[in-house]
Amino acid sequence: MSTETTTAGGPGGAPGTTVPAKGLRGGILDLGDSVMLGLASTAPVYSLAATLGLIVAVNGNYTPLILLLGFIPVLFIAYAFRELNSAIPDCGTTFTWSRRAFGPWAGWLGGWGVALAGIVVLANLAQVAGQYLWLLIGDGSLAENTVVVTATGVLFIAVMTLVNYRGIRLGEHVQRVLTYVQYTALGVFALAIVVRIVAGAPEGQAFTFEWFNPVGAFADPGAVVHGALLALFIYWGWDTCLAVNEETENPSVTPGRGAVISAFILVTIYVSVALLVMMYATVGSEGIGLGNEANQDDVFLAMRDVVLGPWGWLIVVAVLASVLSSTQTTILPTARGTLSMGVHGALPARFGRVHPKNRTPGFSTQVMGASAIAYYVAMSFLSENLLSDSITAISLFIAFYYALTGFACFWYFRATLRQSARNLWFRGIFPLTGALLLTAAFCVSAVQMWDPAYGDTQIFGIGGAFVSGVLLLALGVVLAVVCRFLPATRGYFTGRQPSPAAATTSG
Repeated sequence: MSTETTTAGGPGGAPGTTVPAKGLRGGILDLGDSVMLGLASTAPVYSLAATLGLIVAVNGNYTPLILLLGFIPVLFIAYAFRELNSAIPDCGTTFTWSRRAFGPWAGWLGGWGVALAGIVVLANLAQVAGQYLWLLIGDGSLAENTVVVTATGVLFIAVMTLVNYRGIRLGEHVQRVLTYVQYTALGVFALAIVVRIVAGAPEGQAFTFEWFNPVGAFADPGAVVHGALLALFIYWGWDTCLAVNEETENPSVTPGRGAVISAFILVTIYVSVALLVMMYATVGSEGIGLGNEANQDDVFLAMRDVVLGPWGWLIVVAVLASVLSSTQTTILPTARGTLSMGVHGALPARFGRVHPKNRTPGFSTQVMGASAIAYYVAMSFLSENLLSDSITAISLFIAFYYALTGFACFWYFRATLRQSARNLWFRGIFPLTGALLLTAAFCVSAVQMWDPAYGDTQIFGIGGAFVSGVLLLALGVVLAVVCRFLPATRGYFTGRQPSPAAATTSG
């Protein structure tokens, strides 16, 4: 096996680079697989169900516009991912690119941001999966049992960890089934709403272009910012297809193209479904209205019986398939991120080992699954409210590593920006603008979370979401300092290590 895979620079004279071979199964995914992974990772059905009501509570009928505004920085960062991947198709993504642009410390913290977001969101996905499974069984009362739900969630994480451990092709097959299930069920749900609207649902409201009027929306700038931050969460996940770039055909082109395509498909789905749901249920605070606080945890669950009648269980299946799909595709990129960190010496060498038969990051996958389980179990029994607040803090982690990627793109390609208008926009203006917007979102979100009234808990008079978010990010700094002085990893920080070698294999 060669120790390095040499890649040509991206279009427009990108700097040439080398990417260490890691032993992953190359060229097994095509563009369709890449797009599917990008779509599945966002858990679109669950994301809409859990977030739409919250955005409506803040922005009312301007929700479709907020979904579009929240998409802008995401699209700009998607271009940053695409351009960096064209030059450095390494599964470490943000870790590798930030290291190339700003040095080892930025790289390590970027990798921590990716892993942290994955571990925390897995706890949320596991809890939702456990609850929704038991909503389908019997009278649904077991969905309120913490022990049963937690045990079920742990089982789901373990199963999806095993799927990822066994091989990328098995994971891709599982993804196809879960993606077909969730999108078919969502399609049936949307079609049922269309039929009811056409039949003249008396409780609905007619579409108006006023919903897209920025003048009206920005009458309350704070609400726009808050809604856009919520929208950021529902778009997060499309970058999974970049984490499997070394396992994708034409790795310098296909994953980046898949990321941009999946991002555009997502905004189309989100805005379309939001419009249909708003037209049928309205944004009112009564009944199935999206503004009803009782419906904000899951607007689809509140509407299922009214829209689908005896087939209401279909939307529960859709959400369950959505969270299971996202569970698997969340483990996948975080494990490959730590694999790359191991190969480059930022983590102990064991993280950089690939299973000789499965050709997957065996140890890294196991660590990610175990970490998610440990975090979920500890938080579930320590404080469910604190678990909820730590999940709220995910927006900080996402904004952090997305912004870091945007800045890395601008800085890495700075010498090529004057070579063409394309380079100026896609490597300079768009990534930098996206990074600045997300940095602002990070700051605004942190200020909001500081308020003790924000979320479900407060610690020393400060919002629990802020404390848990800052503590978890700070933990990354502590771990980086520890790695700086560990004999196995200090060479990464000092630059006194040999060039990254090919990943070793382990059973």
